[in-house]
Amino acid sequence: MEASPRSRPSGPKCAALIGPMSSGKTTLLEAILARTGAIPRQNTAASGNMVGCGSPEARAHGMSVEATVATVSNQGDSLTLVDCPGSVEYAYEAEPVLRFCDFAIVVVEADEKKLPALQLTLRRLDEIGLPRVLFLNKIDKAAGSVQQTLQMLQTASENPLLLRQIPIWKDGAVTGCIDLALERAYTYRAHAEAKVSEVGDEDRSREEDARFAMLETLADHDDVLMEQLLEDVSPPIDVVLQDLTTELHDGWITPVLFGSAENGTGILRLLKTLRHDAPDYSSTRERLGISDTGDTAAGVIKTIHTSHSGKLSVVRVLRGKLGEGDNLATVEHSNLRVSGMHSLLGRETSKVSSAATGETVALGKLDPVTTGSVLYAEKTTPPDIVPLVTAQSLYAVGIRPTDRRDEVKLSTALSRLVDEDPSIRVEHNQEASETVLHGSGEMHLRIAVERLENRSQITIHTHAPDIGYQETITKSVTQRGRHKKQSGGHGQYGDVVLEIKPRKPGSGFEFTNTIVGGAVPKQFISSVESGVRDYLGRGPLGFPVVDVAVNLSDGSYHNVDSSDMAFQLAGNLAMREGMPQCGPVLLEPIMKVSVHAPSDAIASITTMVPQRRGQLLGFEPREGWPGWDTVQALIPKSTLSDMIIELRSSTAGVATYTAEFDHLERLDSKLADQIVGARVESLAS
Repeated sequence: MEASPRSRPSGPKCAALIGPMSSGKTTLLEAILARTGAIPRQNTAASGNMVGCGSPEARAHGMSVEATVATVSNQGDSLTLVDCPGSVEYAYEAEPVLRFCDFAIVVVEADEKKLPALQLTLRRLDEIGLPRVLFLNKIDKAAGSVQQTLQMLQTASENPLLLRQIPIWKDGAVTGCIDLALERAYTYRAHAEAKVSEVGDEDRSREEDARFAMLETLADHDDVLMEQLLEDVSPPIDVVLQDLTTELHDGWITPVLFGSAENGTGILRLLKTLRHDAPDYSSTRERLGISDTGDTAAGVIKTIHTSHSGKLSVVRVLRGKLGEGDNLATVEHSNLRVSGMHSLLGRETSKVSSAATGETVALGKLDPVTTGSVLYAEKTTPPDIVPLVTAQSLYAVGIRPTDRRDEVKLSTALSRLVDEDPSIRVEHNQEASETVLHGSGEMHLRIAVERLENRSQITIHTHAPDIGYQETITKSVTQRGRHKKQSGGHGQYGDVVLEIKPRKPGSGFEFTNTIVGGAVPKQFISSVESGVRDYLGRGPLGFPVVDVAVNLSDGSYHNVDSSDMAFQLAGNLAMREGMPQCGPVLLEPIMKVSVHAPSDAIASITTMVPQRRGQLLGFEPREGWPGWDTVQALIPKSTLSDMIIELRSSTAGVATYTAEFDHLERLDSKLADQIVGARVESLAS
């Protein structure tokens, strides 16, 4: 196999900074901004003033909670960097970014505990087909050799990790690096470019071994290079550089660079890689299936609501150009007029008049547009791109404003919250009269509530959401219900006899009648059914009733006083008096759960299932995921609500699960008495 040559991509590029939590992505962004002159100096995480820590929630928790977009000039080329949160609970934040960017910089450190999180990141890049480089951060704090670190990191990657450079050590500290392609040594200097020199004799042997290993990997896809290595011929530098670029673009290798973002070392080599080796928008179009010719097309990577500019849709221009006043459309909306264009540097905006292909800008006043959408020139054919997959909900919390007068403000704030973070889903549970937030974890929703409070200046009460308990009956009863009321003028009269019986689980509600002789006139039978159905919304235990059969067998009527309402009330009365005699029992929802986790955590997970009153169904290797297993179980919904917290605690934050309703199961225990008691108390309050 031989790689096809590729020329150096030039022009605007967009790269995502991703990787495990606390690996130094935001610090690396800060170092790049300082090195390119976008900011006057590099701030520290402790200062709380880094560009990537713009929100009060990020500063309060010391972690990124949203993607930060910053555009800089990299030796005359426009470069947009998007710093994506490292927490697995914010993984969805990166999805639209990775879809529309050209390249990923995976920031890691020599920490074996973070390998599972790194594996998730690299696997997602493989699924998308996005080229990437690994930046080994905190190299000055790494224990062991860089080759040992590479071997450790390789376990998380399915394609080869390729050392692009090796460190120069002096007195236990990294003082520079050797570029294996150029065979040059670089000595780091504070606040200046590294000093270039020849490789020293003391490092020559290490450099030759590392370079040969790099060339061997490149030769897997270059037959000519393989022949040169077999014949002990040193390949020309330009051929090596070409292979590095081509194989990076084709996804055959993941080059590994290193440095210290905190100290500002290794930044220039990374910027050179971005400029000379990283693909550009043409590769992104190819990956998305967008043709090179045609009118304007752009992807929305982020939505921001600001106090001064309103809603901003951050877009990556994939084809054509954008200008003030352009009319755009999405698949769902048309007549979208661009009103205001901005270049972003974190939360700072600066007005621009246009955006060329490949550039990333924020567009104002596109209110109907959502994150992940594709914008295109109005009255043209839209690009055919598969919609983003909906984020998986793993945790939920019920919310309400402490002051009922703030309900309208909360509704508006929720709309903006979901606009900015599509991984949050808002459910209005009419049956339980509550608003529920669904997200990817406890911290995700805790910060979401903080954001709602900070932006809307309201206080929010949170509670565990309604579980969805129901009830059914175990005995049959025949009950008469007679509604009789006399007042001035016409009275009210309705009289029914109902046979109430249990049905098989899952069979639902059935209403029949065996009326003979017109004991209840036909026009009132549907009214009786309405009264019965109305009662079933809240049974004797306080929960919706299921799997019940009701037969109207007898009754009586009055020629003048009988009416639809009278027979509705009679049917409801018969149910209200008869149902408590039917042996009502509580039913709890049981979910079928599939837990995905690293194999070494399966023992703790199989122990976790019975602790949550669950039934273990078995486990097997996760298909296509070496070193991972899938556990199948049936678990009560009530005990599932916080399981993701325990799962992530026992798996370095990487385990996940899917759950779907399986069946309702009878609950007979003190727990049932507690649930019913709490329900009665809440209904009385």
